[in-house]
Amino acid sequence: MAGRVAMAGAEDGPGQQPELDEDEAAYCRRWGAQHAGARELAALYSPGKRFQEWCCVVLCFSLIAHNLVHLLLLARWEHMPLVILGVVAGALIADFLSGLVHWGADTWGSVELPIVGKAFIRPFREHHIDPTAITRHDFIETNGDNCLVTLLPLLNMAYKFCTQSREALEQLYPWECFVFCLIIFGTFTNQIHKWSHTYFGLPRWVTLLQDWHIILPRKHHRIHHVSPHETYFCITTGWLNYPLEKIGFWRRLEDIIQGLTGEKPRADDMKWAQKIK
Repeated sequence: MAGRVAMAGAEDGPGQQPELDEDEAAYCRRWGAQHAGARELAALYSPGKRFQEWCCVVLCFSLIAHNLVHLLLLARWEHMPLVILGVVAGALIADFLSGLVHWGADTWGSVELPIVGKAFIRPFREHHIDPTAITRHDFIETNGDNCLVTLLPLLNMAYKFCTQSREALEQLYPWECFVFCLIIFGTFTNQIHKWSHTYFGLPRWVTLLQDWHIILPRKHHRIHHVSPHETYFCITTGWLNYPLEKIGFWRRLEDIIQGLTGEKPRADDMKWAQKIK
């Protein structure tokens, strides 16, 4: 029963749902926006958090525009092979980092932790019991935390453009393109994640990127949303999910941490999922 309930409780795309008996149907009705845990977690989204997200988004995209202009002014055709390599490497590393952060927040910690609990772990707990909540978040709520993470490298890049000579910047150009691509993929990871949960009304160019697996496809991400949410954590492109799962990367990390600390993986996640009132 647990497996079938988990599948029904996770977000599903258009198509026929599995048949449930009366007890299973009653259980599954508690998932989504009306789930007791989802309502409680959503209520923890505060005005202070909203203000932080606004500040981060405005500053982040201002710095992205500033750095992009400088990169375009320095562009040369001879840089192209290394720039292409940097784009691919940036996407791969961003995908791995998205998996590492996603795995860490899904698996460890608690909403009750000071500062980081309500601000950063809370959305991960809400997402597993109300997977489509992210589709109701606006641009600021969706991307605020990722913009916060990328502020420091963006500021460092802007500082270089303002202080170093053109000759020095031209020597660093391939590296700065790699860093910029890594930042862009990192900044938009949660937007890409949101699109992977959106089955209607997406722009055609987004669905093409998903179909070509340039960004996280919808069907691919559904694998993660089978309880207990212990696999396929990478949510930028999803390219690394299969090889990491094949070598048991996340399970091995969990075994090491559990052996060292005694903490059980996903204990807090399960606690919120089991709230019924």
